[in-house]
Parts: sequence; structure tokens; C-alpha cells
Amino acid sequence: PQWDLVCTSRWKVPLEQTTHLLGWMLGSVAAGLACDRFGRRPTFVVSLVLAVPLGLSVALAVDFVMVLVARLLFGVALAGAFLSLYVARLELCDPPHRLGVTMVAGFFWIAGELLLPGLAMLCRDWRVLQGAVTMILALLAACWWCPALLLESPRWLLATRQLERARKTLQALAESSGSGSDDCSCHQESLLAELESLSEGSPQPRYHAVCEIFSTRVIWKNSVILGFAAFIGSGIRHCFTRNLAPHLPGFFSSYFVLVGTEAAACLFVCLTAERFGRRAILLLCTVLTGISSLLLLALTQYLLDLIVLTLSVVGITASHAVTMLSIFFASEVLPTVVRGAGLGLVMGASFVGKAAAPITAIPNSRGFFLHHVVFASFAILAVLSIMLLPESQGRSLPQPLQ
Repeated sequence: PQWDLVCTSRWKVPLEQTTHLLGWMLGSVAAGLACDRFGRRPTFVVSLVLAVPLGLSVALAVDFVMVLVARLLFGVALAGAFLSLYVARLELCDPPHRLGVTMVAGFFWIAGELLLPGLAMLCRDWRVLQGAVTMILALLAACWWCPALLLESPRWLLATRQLERARKTLQALAESSGSGSDDCSCHQESLLAELESLSEGSPQPRYHAVCEIFSTRVIWKNSVILGFAAFIGSGIRHCFTRNLAPHLPGFFSSYFVLVGTEAAACLFVCLTAERFGRRAILLLCTVLTGISSLLLLALTQYLLDLIVLTLSVVGITASHAVTMLSIFFASEVLPTVVRGAGLGLVMGASFVGKAAAPITAIPNSRGFFLHHVVFASFAILAVLSIMLLPESQGRSLPQPLQ
């Protein structure tokens, strides 16, 4: 095998997986800071462009150390593109459509995961597969370079007092959406005229640092709770997925069950969170995650295989819902001026939880039981803390820190 990743060197495989996930964590934090300082669109375009040479460097790696470094940096670039696009998409939506648009984007992500095994079967070699994925990213970078496909977030421009740029962006959006009714056209013209008059004094843009979150008690509390919930949702999933392998034939069966549960969680959140509220559904999914984990922790050896498999599938689905709803919930309660950095920290926490799973897969490791106990306990604590969150359903996105 290439680079001798078997027998006594099997520990290198989970090390590579953990390194890539840590790259996603670092990229989420760095891209969040860049989003609030330079804008959503520049961060997305730069991250996507950087992902192309970094992806090629993974495919052309000559030794294991080069693979580790390249995969780390590749994860940083992918996380930057994902986060900046997530924030820009959310800020362009009105309250009734925010959840639906975000979940539809999630289904596209899941569709890519479903197509990945087929692409891997066609490519056969991991270098060819990495090159194919990189070429897809290059095609996306070539398409998204056009400003008309992704405008800068007017909400962020207004929040940071970049009024002239906001006026031009809103004018471009109005022109692309068509003339509409006379009342709508008059309202748009009056809004653009008001922005033009306000921008005559050339006000200086005002940016905010992520550390300012800690000066506001409510925003700080919400960020910590949602980051903790995202950490639990991602970290506890390995406790359930480990039970799938003995009951399902082959690697692809377990993989498709994981992707299927992610799709089910996305559909469940889409159908329920808009009707019953974000907090109630997040609380329900966290309770289901905790109960499934505790039952498997205490009774696995006494339960029928079908019950173990059912509890595992329910736990995986609920943990997926906890993660995606925690991230979405955070994007709604964080102010626009620090939404990128705050959401980057929440996403980073979720990837820290996910990065803990490969470590327990190291041969001769005895950390799985402790991993399960700790995350099951954290899930119960998360249930208590989620009740302190406000409801964000149907509300406008907050703009300033106050």
C-alpha cells in the first residue's frame, strides 16, 4: 500500500482525517473574520480560487507529510467558501424564506455526497478522484467570478455604513428583479434616493471585531449555547455510526445510511422548524439524541440487533438535525456586523466535535467508551441550556450589536 498505511502505521489514516477536519475548523474561523472585514463575496471568491491549487497539491503529493499539510490547507479553503456563501445566501432572504432556501442548499450538498461514491468508482484511484473534484471547483470558480451571479450582501454594506456600495448593489438587485408594480417601483426609487442623499457626506465604514460579542451578554450567551449544541451534534454522531458497521453489509451501505439520515434530518427541519419554531425543534432533536445515546450506552449488549440499529439511525438523524439547526439558529440571532465571525466560531465548534471521532478509531485505542460517556453527558447539559435561547422564527435579522 502507498506510504505503508497498514499494520503499525494504521494510525496515519485517522490522523489525516482529523487534520482535514481541523482545516475546516480553522477555515471557518478565519473566513468568518474575513467576511466581516472584507465582505461576503470577496471571501467566497478568494477561498474558491485558493481551493483549486490546494486541491491539485493534494493530488500531486509525494509523501504523507505533504498530504497532511495539503489536506489541512484544502480544508481551510473549502470552509471559507462554504461559510461565506452560507452567510451571503441567508442575508439575501426575507424571514419567511430563510429556512427553506438554506435547507434547499443543504439538499444540493447531500446530492453531491450521493454522487461521490459513483465518481470514486469511475476514477478508481484517489489521485484521479481528487483531481476530478478540483476540476469541478475550478469550473465553479470560473462561473462565480462574474459579479452578477453573487452580489455583495446589501445588509452587510448597510450595517457597516458603506452606503454608496449598498445603493449600487440594491439598484442592481432591483434591475435584475424587473420593474414590478408602480407602488413597488416608487418605493425602490425613494429608497435609493434616500441612500444616495445619506452617502453624500462620505461616511467612513465601521467594522466590528468578534471580541465585541463578549461585551453583550445576550449575544455571548446565545453564541456559546449554540456553539456547544453544534459541538455535541457533530461529536456524538460517531457513537451511533460505530453501531452501523456490524449490522450493515459493506462500506457503501453504512455510507448511504449516513447520507440518507442527513437528508431525512434536513427534510424534518425544513417541515417543522418553520411551523413550531427553531428552539422547540432544536430541543426535541437534542432530547432524542441524548436518549438514544444513553440507551445504547447502557443497554447495547441486552438489546436485539434491530433495536440497536433503529436507535443508531434515530440518533444519527437527530444529531444531524441538531448540528444544522444550531448553525442556522446562530445565523439568525447573531448581528449582521459580526455574523460571519460568530457563525465561524459556531461552525468551528462543530468541526472540533467531528474531529474527535477519527481519534477513537486509532488501533488499540480505548477512548471510544469515554468518548460516548462524555458526549452523552454533554447532550443532557445541552438540553438544559437550549431552553435559555430566544425564538428567532419570523423575525428580521439583527443588525447592530446593541
